[in-house]
Amino acid sequence: MGLSKTEEFSVKDNIIAAYAKALSHPARVAILEFLIKKQGCICGDIVDEIPLSQSTVSQHLKELKAAGLIKGEIEGTKICYCIDENEWNRAKAYMDELFKAYVPVKDNCC
Repeated sequence: MGLSKTEEFSVKDNIIAAYAKALSHPARVAILEFLIKKQGCICGDIVDEIPLSQSTVSQHLKELKAAGLIKGEIEGTKICYCIDENEWNRAKAYMDELFKAYVPVKDNCC
């Protein structure tokens, strides 16, 4: 994260930011939705479903994997991907906690 002084923030804040970064592109959201829908390891099918080149899809998969939201296993010459259930549940808990922390006030100034 470069010169953004990420070490000044909590580990949890940095983890949430990594999830947010991974979710910050519609192609990555579409890939996650596809993996969720298929409910299993997917190899070459992702490129058939996402209107992007193989190399671009691979870059998006790399970002999702770096955030821990997906995992991949090598099967022969292919890498098959699926949702990483443990990390997915952790992401859900952190994001739920963040969004539930906001309690609207009656006289909101904005």
